[in-house]
Amino acid sequence: MPVDSCPLHGLEAADLSCSIREHVTHSLGKHCSEAGNRDVATALSLTLRDRLVDKMLQTRDRYREARAKRMYYLSIEYLLGRCLGNNIFNMKIQGEMAELVSGWGYNLEEIREFERDPALGNGGLGRLAACFLDSLATLDMPGCGYGIHYEYGLFKQSIENDRQVERPDYWMAEGMPLQLERRDQSVIVPIYGRVENHQAPDGSYLPLWVDWQDLVGVPYDIPIVGYGFKTVNYLRLFAAKSTDSFNMQIFDQGDYIKAIHQKVYSELISKILYPSESISFGRELRLVQEYFLVFCSIRDITRRFLKQNRNIEELPEHAAIQLNDTHPALAVAELMRLLVDERRVPWDRAWNITTSTLAFTNHTLMPEALEKWSVELMEKVVPRHLQIIYEINRRFLDSVRLSGTVDTETIRRLSLIEENGGKQVRMAHLAVVGSHSVNGVSKLHSELVKKVLFPDYAALWPGKFNNKTNGVTPRRWLYKANPGLAGLITEAIGEDWITDLDQLQRLEPLADDAAFRESFAAVKRERKAHLAAFLAKTTGIVVSPDALFDMQAKRIHEYKRQLLNAMHVIH
Repeated sequence: MPVDSCPLHGLEAADLSCSIREHVTHSLGKHCSEAGNRDVATALSLTLRDRLVDKMLQTRDRYREARAKRMYYLSIEYLLGRCLGNNIFNMKIQGEMAELVSGWGYNLEEIREFERDPALGNGGLGRLAACFLDSLATLDMPGCGYGIHYEYGLFKQSIENDRQVERPDYWMAEGMPLQLERRDQSVIVPIYGRVENHQAPDGSYLPLWVDWQDLVGVPYDIPIVGYGFKTVNYLRLFAAKSTDSFNMQIFDQGDYIKAIHQKVYSELISKILYPSESISFGRELRLVQEYFLVFCSIRDITRRFLKQNRNIEELPEHAAIQLNDTHPALAVAELMRLLVDERRVPWDRAWNITTSTLAFTNHTLMPEALEKWSVELMEKVVPRHLQIIYEINRRFLDSVRLSGTVDTETIRRLSLIEENGGKQVRMAHLAVVGSHSVNGVSKLHSELVKKVLFPDYAALWPGKFNNKTNGVTPRRWLYKANPGLAGLITEAIGEDWITDLDQLQRLEPLADDAAFRESFAAVKRERKAHLAAFLAKTTGIVVSPDALFDMQAKRIHEYKRQLLNAMHVIH
């Protein structure tokens, strides 16, 4: 591995080369002469992580010094994609890094193939969350994401003997060099148990949540670098662990399996993305996952807030919490529980803090896709939260009646509790009532949210509903995904489009430029030839680069459109 001393945007290549060598030797325990592509990929990731962590700490210090208001994004899915190449592109060192590893006899693209995709999401919801974090960092905005550190992500799929075969995706099989374990910031999570009703010395109601079980949420941070390498935020994912490895008393009596049962069950919570809900245990586990995410996130957010602020009532001035769909809707009840039960804030003031802090993004108009949890299940898993939801509902409906609405059907539609065929908590309703802002993900969708999904709420609070158009980051989906096209665009209009996609409108006059059209067609055909070569290599099927391609790049799953597309092809 010879040393290259060309500058890398302030990061000396010699320094990077030395750091990669150090990690091969001391992190992987190998001589550099023994290193293969996988070893170099790991050492390169660790080298970049060192620099990302330095910048992440600088970013954190900048936020603290400015006492900046921070945005926290709660999502049960994150579809990050592979991080190594994305980090290199956002640090703007792709050409120099490729040259550096080429000098050692390696190919950067081949090295990148050894990185596993942390497939911690099913599709649009998770990809939107990942794009949102990328944009926050690129815009130098204070914010981070919260999610679950699933051990097994979205399933791997292949077609064997004309049949679909699904296998678990153990994305951590080779480890993830980029992430940082933050065991010192672990969270104790109470769950199950029951509520006892008591009276405080001043005569007020004092509920006591008792006989609950403990979980431990261990955070793992993945640095999120903004384009230009000025800001590095992070995504914090919580893994569920048991408080004790096993019960020694039971173990001493000879029942080893029973002794470790609690540990096994606790760690099952973050074992797999979206357990099957076809059986009752799957439903319960899904609710536990959502509560686990919410409790860990709210505890971490308030811990960070209270480090710099003594008055919890100032929380909305320093924190904004965005709920990505209904999965984190329990944040409404958890924040109220923390304020009322733990901080002893009077209900009305606690409700004002909660609604001023939380905002809600709706993703679907299908009523059957809006989460509802049975009252019976919620009473088993989160008994105190169910009490709080009932109290929120009582006060809310009382205020609606006082405003003059006494129509029984309207009250029924507004209620957080659905009573048809067994009582269920409507999580979308809870999120709307407990937030100060509700948005869809496109102009049309946001209008339909008001007119079709929540017309009664929109009539009550027309100012609460607004639009935030869903988008994707041009860094990953153009700048990185298609370097030929990105280079052509930059040559034509400069590189400002990379952080301002509206700049692409400046390409419009070039539609009449024959030379530009020719260059565009050449770039497009080169990419199609690259795809044709990939298909030939991986499937043995030879296609012409001049054919029209209709591509499908997602897994076939029962609730996705890909199955319909496959049926259309057959038809």
